[in-house]
Amino acid sequence: MDIHPSALLAPLDVPLAIVDLETTGTYPAHDRVTEIAVLEVERGEVAAEWSTLLNPQTAIPPAVQALTGITQSMVSGAPTFGDLAAELHARLEGRLFVAHNARFDYGFLREEFLRAGIRFQARTLCTVRLSRRLYPEEPRHNLDSVIARHHLACGARHRALGDAQAVWGFLRAAASERGGEALATAVRQLARQQTLPPHIDRTVIDAIPESPGVYLFYGEGGVPLYVGKSIGLRSRVLRHFADDLRSSREMQLAREVRSIEWQRTAGELGALLREAELVKTLLPVFNRRLRRARDLCGFSLEGDALSLAFARDLAAGEVSKLRGLFRSRRAALEALRGLADEHALCLQTLGFEPGARSGAACFRHQVRRCAGVCAGRESPRTHAARVAGALARLQSATWPYRGAIGIVERDTEREVTDIHVVRQWAWLGCARSEDELAELLQPQRRPAFDLDQYRLLARHLATGRARVVDL
Repeated sequence: MDIHPSALLAPLDVPLAIVDLETTGTYPAHDRVTEIAVLEVERGEVAAEWSTLLNPQTAIPPAVQALTGITQSMVSGAPTFGDLAAELHARLEGRLFVAHNARFDYGFLREEFLRAGIRFQARTLCTVRLSRRLYPEEPRHNLDSVIARHHLACGARHRALGDAQAVWGFLRAAASERGGEALATAVRQLARQQTLPPHIDRTVIDAIPESPGVYLFYGEGGVPLYVGKSIGLRSRVLRHFADDLRSSREMQLAREVRSIEWQRTAGELGALLREAELVKTLLPVFNRRLRRARDLCGFSLEGDALSLAFARDLAAGEVSKLRGLFRSRRAALEALRGLADEHALCLQTLGFEPGARSGAACFRHQVRRCAGVCAGRESPRTHAARVAGALARLQSATWPYRGAIGIVERDTEREVTDIHVVRQWAWLGCARSEDELAELLQPQRRPAFDLDQYRLLARHLATGRARVVDL
């Protein structure tokens, strides 16, 4: 006996709001909604269908009009989002928010509600993720693929009501093909909302943008616990509070958080540089990487004399002339021994091993690991030339520009431009105005050389995609 899909959907014991939007573009911060549809589902049946065009109070791009069929004249007399915000909020309240690519629809509605003075939050279910979970063997999970796979009816593709009905058809098909209990289990897993620490309000999380930047966790009394970075701040912060945390360190951090701060950047480079700076400044309890390298050092070769120099004793411009950069004296000496073994260099002659009795060759020469400058078998000049050649292979921080440069990052969504001011591999800061740029370029600003910043900047510039301007 065939079972009606509504019976199969009975295990979904939470009321649903299946939502679809049409918009003027893809950026919630400045694009607007032109059409919305909501299917209210209860006990496996559609209890109500609601859809309306909306006046976006801005132009609809021609390409969007061609895709959706929604023209400027169609929305000119329609209500604005603000006109219907209260009614829509009532329809969505208490329901699981279901959409295909839910982040897109939910993000747009949150922004529209904020413009209307209403704070909206809901648990969400993304049917793209649900399709991947239930049909892992399928290569594509966009709505067109889902419609074709399940032979779903869609009266008006790229119109809000037609697409929402297609999503509802997918849920019914999935219940029939995979079983109601399997569907309900997958929905509960995907819609599970992270359990936030008791001292963190959900509104704090909702205020964090899904954009590049850094976030800071503070504990009792404002003690810095952790600094992190991400190109999607809110998602990254929420992962710290997921129910499936495994390590005791992650669980301890989640328990101790009392407050959260965040700072937006225009792009990933700004987030990386700011994270490195904040970790060294605040010394958060749970950050192990990016700490201050107090023993940062490298080799200085002046003529035939080789010495180990510490960055703390040098200006940034002098550090950039060192051969190799190491976090400790021990690491530097290990690297030098490796070069000595590879090139048969004399560590005694270089002053990095105790000297033997007068006129005697070093121990390394006796075991055939030194070419013999210490025993007169090689001239000091030849040995010095070989030392210089071996050291040239070490990573160099040579500054390839004549002066200071600006590395430009742009956030097109917010129309914000960051100019990272760099001189001799030292990051002087980020400017967003002429005044800030002039302040950073003051000659007295001479920050210490930072190995992590150097590596981040060198890697970014090496891609060849960085936009660089001379300052």
